[in-house]
Amino acid sequence: MTSLQEQINEGWKAAMRSGDTLRRDTLSGLRAAIKNVEINARTGGTARAPLEEAAVQQVIQREVKKRHDAIAEYTRANRPDRAAAEEAELKILQEFMPAQLSEAEITAIVQQAMEETGAQGAADMGRLMKAVMPRVAGRADGKQVNAIVRQLLS
Repeated sequence: MTSLQEQINEGWKAAMRSGDTLRRDTLSGLRAAIKNVEINARTGGTARAPLEEAAVQQVIQREVKKRHDAIAEYTRANRPDRAAAEEAELKILQEFMPAQLSEAEITAIVQQAMEETGAQGAADMGRLMKAVMPRVAGRADGKQVNAIVRQLLS
């Protein structure tokens, strides 16, 4: 199985060959973001080592979040053309994300964590979120998880 970085590079190369400029530009930006994280992770003069899958996934999540924020801003500013462009980039980036959990799956994970931690009220929210977030990392939006935790604790 190829790594996520290799998949991104192959997608970029295929876009270059096919002339798909949107895909090429989106994946170029993603590759640059990954490279920046790699550079920042260097210590001392160590050679460039590829990031681990989880770190690459975090970079992709950050880029997806940027697109979501941009879409919201462009929609608020009545710029549907720019919002559509960001939406197109978002679809490309989501191809490299793991499958997202449904609301029912997130609820089940939160309920299981509630039983394990003994969380019962709003005062236990931080402890419960700390137990849930590693289980849903990369597969659920933090805001959605937060809303479900609040709902179940109230």
